[in-house]
Amino acid sequence: MDDLFAGIAIFLIIEGLAYGLAPRFLVRMARLLPHVQEDQLRLLGLAAVTSGAAMLWLLRG
Repeated sequence: MDDLFAGIAIFLIIEGLAYGLAPRFLVRMARLLPHVQEDQLRLLGLAAVTSGAAMLWLLRG
């Protein structure tokens, strides 16, 4: 359970840094998002999940 809370904490830190350091960039990206094809978004999301799971597997064994 500690790992879950640590993961959530790291996620919040990274999200907070993104919004705190580059808010204009995030607004521009949000405006571009509706123009990206759904298949591209799905592929990027699945690639991110796969990369994260692989990294976790390598780190935690």
